[in-house]
Amino acid sequence: MNISANIKRLRKLKNLSQKEVATAINVAQGQYSVIESGKVVPTIPTLEKIAKVLEVDIAELLKKHGKGDDEVNMSILEKVKMIDTLDKDEKNCLLKMIDIAIAKKQMKDNLTTMMSQ
Repeated sequence: MNISANIKRLRKLKNLSQKEVATAINVAQGQYSVIESGKVVPTIPTLEKIAKVLEVDIAELLKKHGKGDDEVNMSILEKVKMIDTLDKDEKNCLLKMIDIAIAKKQMKDNLTTMMSQ
C-alpha cells in the first residue's frame, strides 16, 4: 500500500471528508484530492500536517499495509472511538469482555507475585 492509500484509509477510519482534511491542512480540496489519489507525492511538511490531523505518526503514513491490516493497526484510541459508536447492548457486551480480560490478567499477575515470594 502506498502513501496515498494510507492517507485515504486513515481519513476514512477517522470519518473525515477530504474537504475537512484539506481545510485543516490549509490546502484546496482539489489539491488534497490529487494527493490522496496518488497523482502527487506530498512534501514532508504536508505529510506532517496530514499526520497531525489524522492523529498518527508520520511513519504510519509511510507503512506498508496488507489486506486486513486496518483493524490490527488501529490505535487503541481509534478502537475506543469505534466502540463508542456501537449501540448500547453491543457496547456493554464489549466492555464486559474487556473487564473480564483485565480481571484475568490482574489475577494472573497477583498469583505470579504470590508464588515468587
